[in-house]
Amino acid sequence: METQNSINFQRIELAIGYIRENFRQQPNLDEVAEHVHLSPYHFQRMFSDWAGVSPKKFLQYISTAHAKRLLKEEQATLFEASYETGLSGTSRLHDLFINIEGMTPAEYKNGGKNLSINYSFADSPFGEIIVASTTKGICHLAFSVDKGDALNDLTNRFPNAYFNQHLDMIQQNALFIFTHDWSKLNEIKLHLKGTDFQLKVWETLVKIPSGGLSTYGKIAKQISKPKASRAVGSAVGNNPVAYLIPCHRVIQSTGQIGEYHWGSNRKTAMIGWEASQV
Repeated sequence: METQNSINFQRIELAIGYIRENFRQQPNLDEVAEHVHLSPYHFQRMFSDWAGVSPKKFLQYISTAHAKRLLKEEQATLFEASYETGLSGTSRLHDLFINIEGMTPAEYKNGGKNLSINYSFADSPFGEIIVASTTKGICHLAFSVDKGDALNDLTNRFPNAYFNQHLDMIQQNALFIFTHDWSKLNEIKLHLKGTDFQLKVWETLVKIPSGGLSTYGKIAKQISKPKASRAVGSAVGNNPVAYLIPCHRVIQSTGQIGEYHWGSNRKTAMIGWEASQV
């Protein structure tokens, strides 16, 4: 049974898709509300409750012009600005970091043999998710439209592992990142199956601050592989941990949002939501 939060996000995602497709016509509040089958009053209130800003303001955050301005900024400056303004209502932003540990060659090659993996389903501001963990950290996080398909995807990634549906402390800690209060959030540890190149790309993505954006070309330069933009794009697309490794913050150099494994409308929602928090 879907929660009200999931239903609300589906409407918001639908609204964002409508805005993106009709951007040149600059649809007004009444038109967007009608598209998602809500009154203008209820749509404005629901959207503002979710994003923290009005639909009109949100539209500015997801515009190409705004993205281009962000791409010109130094990431350090953006991070400092978000800290000074109290991002997510916390003074502990500077304490937060994500540590990535690659799986051993045996774990990588043997399909997770001897690994015990806990998994659970949870709500997020961007729809339902499946999250999974080993004793060393989060190994998988994905947006879930269908629970059966989501579980099959997880088990296919680790065909020889033992699975248990259980919400453990590692998962609970990681899920705090979706809340506005990070006072309970400790260091997030990730235990990932990936090549050395993929791990290097993912570690670089983690350094993009919330509210910030980067491009495939910039990521390639940061890992000292300036001609490897295409390979970087492939590594970004194979990210096994949605949101915690923020591949949604990588866009095209033109300022276009671009594609996303879990849907370009969801990617747009994430970028706008983070901008509104900052």
